[in-house]
Amino acid sequence: MKHVILSCATAILLPAAAQAASVDLSGWIENGFHGNNGAGTWTVQSGNDSVKQTRNGQPTVFFKPGSNAQGTSLAGSIAVETSSDDDFVGFVLGYNSGELGSSSADFWLIDWKQNDQYPGVDGLALSHVTGDVGTAAENDFWQHQNTVTEVERAANLGSTGWADHTTYGFELIFTSTLIEVKVGGVTEISYTSAENGGNAFNDGSFGFYNYSQSNVRYAGITEDQLPGVIPLPASLPLLLAGFGALGLARRRRKS
Repeated sequence: MKHVILSCATAILLPAAAQAASVDLSGWIENGFHGNNGAGTWTVQSGNDSVKQTRNGQPTVFFKPGSNAQGTSLAGSIAVETSSDDDFVGFVLGYNSGELGSSSADFWLIDWKQNDQYPGVDGLALSHVTGDVGTAAENDFWQHQNTVTEVERAANLGSTGWADHTTYGFELIFTSTLIEVKVGGVTEISYTSAENGGNAFNDGSFGFYNYSQSNVRYAGITEDQLPGVIPLPASLPLLLAGFGALGLARRRRKS
């Protein structure tokens, strides 16, 4: 009996084979710069795992409110479906509702510009957004200054912009100690909490980011639990209590 109980408990505690799950974007919302929601027009597509942003406007993010993304990876594809502009597309990490207009923001920005437009430069970069975004100038996001502090440029795409009508596969990995960005299966950014002065990254949502760029599609979005981070089933305490009761009953019968 003891061997059966141990086998059952072990089976419950062992992680299932990792399998990325499709992300339902229908519950995600938009935040706009300075709280001006509507800076972007984000339309969830059929199937709910893709979204298209069609407005050329101020910084805008699209995210799931109240969610915490640490310990997971987000993957999919991104494409700019126009040749009429050359500005910023990308992502946010550790984002919480209202931070694009907050006086005490603290989130991470991954942005990718197509062409140089002084003082904004082309390429993919990671920046830390902190402080009073509510009164910051748009130029902070354009130039990576003041409230937007650039910390790392991509290994291969640091000075290479995205191409029109081209689909790029991406994967974002986010933990309390690691931010990693892969494009086309190649690691472009890998930034650790040690490089952040030993400070862990704040938790919050994954999100998509556009600035002054329209007709951007994020498609086939999936989310996966990272190895070593095992979500326990809600019923586990009851099951373990049941195993304990069976063991106690067995001992009483033997005595």
